[in-house]
Amino acid sequence: MADILKYGDKVHLLNGYDNWDGGYLDSYGHADLPGAKYGVLTAASPTRGEGTGTWRIESAEGKAIGSEVLSCDSIYLFNLYLGDGGYLGTYGNAAAPEQYGVVTANKADRPDDVLTWRVFADSTDSYDGKVRVGDVVHFLNDYNRTHGGFLDTCNKAGKPDTKYSVYTSRLLNRGLSSGATYATGAWKFSKA
Repeated sequence: MADILKYGDKVHLLNGYDNWDGGYLDSYGHADLPGAKYGVLTAASPTRGEGTGTWRIESAEGKAIGSEVLSCDSIYLFNLYLGDGGYLGTYGNAAAPEQYGVVTANKADRPDDVLTWRVFADSTDSYDGKVRVGDVVHFLNDYNRTHGGFLDTCNKAGKPDTKYSVYTSRLLNRGLSSGATYATGAWKFSKA
């Protein structure tokens, strides 16, 4: 049985685009936006920089460290770049076909709903709802009463050692092409 994820776990997130070659969720460069900390994109490796591709799962519902992560839970994803990379969140409108930009930020600098994500598993062992390493998951941002969109990749990032830019989309699997099973809105956890 695969490892059940728990609050406090350090993880990497792989994107499902192009047969799971969409890269790892990664913080990259300072974000030149008020209240934002770092830009977010995907990288070819989960260890591109010191902690840039490592995220700690925290409960947005007050669940204790060590509690199991369940599908439909509200979570925070805290980036461990240099030990304090900020929380994953939405920021500003994005050009079509995307909805919002994605950055990291400190909790004090951004509203809580833009930093909160609901995690949804496609399926789980024994239908118990527990999210495990390797499960296909989707993340819906809580901005404006869960209208923040699904975490998504789009367009080449164009920076060294990177893959794609990261946004949110109104569609669960926006980049799903003919014959593909998962696309830009699908992610898999692995332990860091």
